[in-house]
Amino acid sequence: MADDQLQPAPASLDRGRLRKAPESFLDQTGVRTVFAEGKRGRRDFIRGAFAAALAGGAAARATAQTAAADGDPAILNLPAHSTGLGQPVVTDGYGLPSKFEGNVQRRQSPGLTQSTQSSVSFAPLQSLFGIVTPSGLHFERHHQGWWDVDPAQHRFMVNGMVKTPKVFTMDELMRLPSVSRFYFIECGANTGMEWGNVAVPTCQYTHGMLSCSEFTGVPLITLLELAGADLKGGKFVLAEGADGSSMTRTIPMSLVTSGQVLVAYGQNGEMLRPENGYPLRLVVPGVQGVSWVKYLRRVEVGDQPWATKDEAIHYVDLMPDGTHRQYTSIQECKSVITTPSGGQVLLDKGFYNISGLAWSGRGKIKRVDVSVDGGRSWRNARLETPVLDKCLTRFNLDWVWDGKPTIVQSRAMDDTGYVQPNYKQLRDVRGNRSIYHNNAIQSWLVQENGEVKNVQLS
Repeated sequence: MADDQLQPAPASLDRGRLRKAPESFLDQTGVRTVFAEGKRGRRDFIRGAFAAALAGGAAARATAQTAAADGDPAILNLPAHSTGLGQPVVTDGYGLPSKFEGNVQRRQSPGLTQSTQSSVSFAPLQSLFGIVTPSGLHFERHHQGWWDVDPAQHRFMVNGMVKTPKVFTMDELMRLPSVSRFYFIECGANTGMEWGNVAVPTCQYTHGMLSCSEFTGVPLITLLELAGADLKGGKFVLAEGADGSSMTRTIPMSLVTSGQVLVAYGQNGEMLRPENGYPLRLVVPGVQGVSWVKYLRRVEVGDQPWATKDEAIHYVDLMPDGTHRQYTSIQECKSVITTPSGGQVLLDKGFYNISGLAWSGRGKIKRVDVSVDGGRSWRNARLETPVLDKCLTRFNLDWVWDGKPTIVQSRAMDDTGYVQPNYKQLRDVRGNRSIYHNNAIQSWLVQENGEVKNVQLS
């Protein structure tokens, strides 16, 4: 929501005025000098790093000599799958991952799960590649459990400041012109535990309330126009879900008229999963996940925010002086290194590919810098294509680990010039009593034994 649309907090909060949201901590002039890539080509760099690692110790040399003399039995001896018939083609079921990937799954945090209905499950970011989150690994946040709603009985209504209120069936919605777009979705509480210096162990728990999908649906503006909505007097829309919590969120009309807000029924090439809002959900790119209302049943056009329970007493940011920031919807520029990250182990010194994800609710990622010395120096990472608006961007950096303890970090900048802050910069403005919108730089300590742990640098 735009700063000039901030509304007073309810009297029950008794917190005084509200802050503008969000703040920009740095601009482009505040970015440290980025170290240029070495003169050698990447192939020579990688080849030299592997050669150095191979020659780095007696154990490595002995292993190499044994392999050269005797050969690798995994190569020389054909396994059963190379000499026999395989399993029949799957024709009557839904495809499943390999049994050897059974540990790659969503996980709950006991400290955050108050009940099996009001719960969170975290996506295994450290085990994913590229930018798309498989639907079965997409993070979940439920306020009163999930439902498998009968699409034949589901209805979507548009009312409020419209000429003709409309009610659509799923069949009617799916007859309309559709679009498919890639967007990230992040819970406003993602990385929330880190506000209080709680170092949860893995990337899955620090940043796993984040996913990215290709969503398919009808632009909300199309449906508002069919109902004859007052797009000048109507400054906001209220989105309402059909689940038991009656999740309702205020969305500024400026986002809707941009054409990016979707009434979506598809995700990653198939219908939405029940836990992701089947058969219909709202997609609000760049905005915290609570506004992506699931089981969407109604959108109402109005001229002011509604201040519903989930935007008046929840999902507000507590500031150091006791005031609240309300309607702090935009997810600011942020990044995290997923490899190496907490809970992983580097087996030996030598070459590694540092990889991670960056995203911004305000636009595209412009640059990601990576530090392998705790922020003393930074190098420019490679941004892997595609680099899309309000979408995850994968970044990579070549690195040779010398076997000594070090701290790896990433820092993202978006195309507005906003730079991801460190914890000191964030807490200087926000204090340490908040829950939501923590976009500070994440630090991973690589210990001498190769184990990687979560640490915080101020």
